[in-house]
Amino acid sequence: MKRLHLYVIRSFIGPFIMTFFIVLFILLMQFLWKYVDDLVGKGLDFAVLAEMMFYASFALLPLAFPLAMLLASIMTFGSLGENYELVAMKASGISLFRIMKPLVVIAVIITGMAFYFSNNVIPKTNLKFSTLLYSVKQQKPELIVQPGVFTNEMDGYSIKVSRRDSKTKMLYDVMIYDHTKAQANESVTVADSGFMRITEDKKFMVLTLFDGINYQEDETKGARNKDNHGFHRRKFEEQTIRIALRGFDFNRRDESIFRNQYRMLNTTELKLMQDTLALDYRDRLEKYMIQLSANQTISRKMINLIALDDSLKRDIDVPAADSVFDFDAYFSGLDKWVQAEIARTALQNARSNMQTINMYQGQLYVKKKTLNKYLMELHRKYTLSIAVLIFFFIGAPLGAIIRKGGLGMPVIVSILLFIFYYILSMSGEKSAREDAWSMVSGMWFSSFVFLPLGVWLTYKAVTDSAIMSAETYTRFFSRLGLTKLFGKKKETE
Repeated sequence: MKRLHLYVIRSFIGPFIMTFFIVLFILLMQFLWKYVDDLVGKGLDFAVLAEMMFYASFALLPLAFPLAMLLASIMTFGSLGENYELVAMKASGISLFRIMKPLVVIAVIITGMAFYFSNNVIPKTNLKFSTLLYSVKQQKPELIVQPGVFTNEMDGYSIKVSRRDSKTKMLYDVMIYDHTKAQANESVTVADSGFMRITEDKKFMVLTLFDGINYQEDETKGARNKDNHGFHRRKFEEQTIRIALRGFDFNRRDESIFRNQYRMLNTTELKLMQDTLALDYRDRLEKYMIQLSANQTISRKMINLIALDDSLKRDIDVPAADSVFDFDAYFSGLDKWVQAEIARTALQNARSNMQTINMYQGQLYVKKKTLNKYLMELHRKYTLSIAVLIFFFIGAPLGAIIRKGGLGMPVIVSILLFIFYYILSMSGEKSAREDAWSMVSGMWFSSFVFLPLGVWLTYKAVTDSAIMSAETYTRFFSRLGLTKLFGKKKETE
């Protein structure tokens, strides 16, 4: 039995490692497409890009583990079924559960690894990645002069060229406006050609110009008319301009600015932040309810809703049914001026309440949404880890049904299942974030759907149900006439 278990484990480990890195690579390419606009044209070193990709790969592990487990389990049992090895094992009296037993242990271990990475490693890499990405975004783009367009990336200068030779890097018909003295277009340089280079430390840009003219307009000192200006024009054959550059060197920002964000915290820290944000939200809610103008009974009910301690709750005297106050009869018996005064007071209270609602509604929405993000991240660490185990119990029996190994049919089935899981997960998260559902119902919605499916498929596979036989589906499709169509196609070919 040990040899059989080792054989099954070896059959699983290879596809799992291969599919894990394939899935991670595909997700990493998606990351590149997402942030390509922030990376292109910044002149970043390869070491910075490699570091960013390294940190980003860790953030993708929670999605890579479940998908790799699903694909690898389908491939493993599909290959065993395709080579009739499952049939031979069952004929020897070995149940499918005993065949799956060593892989169940491995799936539990990988589930624990997934949770360990989500709780201990990924928060740290997310902090470093967010800080590094923010530093990249703050860096100015590398100077690339586009023909026919003014380049204003240099502080105090604006440059325009008509043509740029891509081979020699020579610039033609160069026009430079000097704004370093905070004056409008009083110093202009026009040159027939030139070239530009940036020093290795990226602190200066050196412009070498040929056959040009400097135009300088100066205000005449001592002139009675302030509109009179002196004008200087100087020709040159070659001129060198050195311009100081600021913000083109890469500077790493302090990690403390992102330290308390929800993606940078483990479960213990998330719970502490949850308690802090919940207290702050209740304080805002209490101030909001107290400022509303209402009668005594409604005010006491609102205080009881937000009271954390039972000792703070107030008793509410609810009148008996036979002693309900008839306001219509009372109001109609009052004088006209008293009715008008009551209506005016009620209108003022309604307007005051509406102003209070408009003032606090946005604040409470932002506070609650921030609190929900921390709660969602706390649940996500568990849901994505449990998904590894769930997908194993779905993939293993499906592989026995498909009886196909390799990267053909298993990939199609895995992608369809994972897309369905992702859609359910995003729908549940959106409902939880907007408080349409409870946090547990929203974040665990996809698990509530897939867990019974995995248990049912595993039970059917262990009991050798007809649903685990490929012939069952062949007969089903033959009743629909699909096999006849395929048969005619083969005959014509």
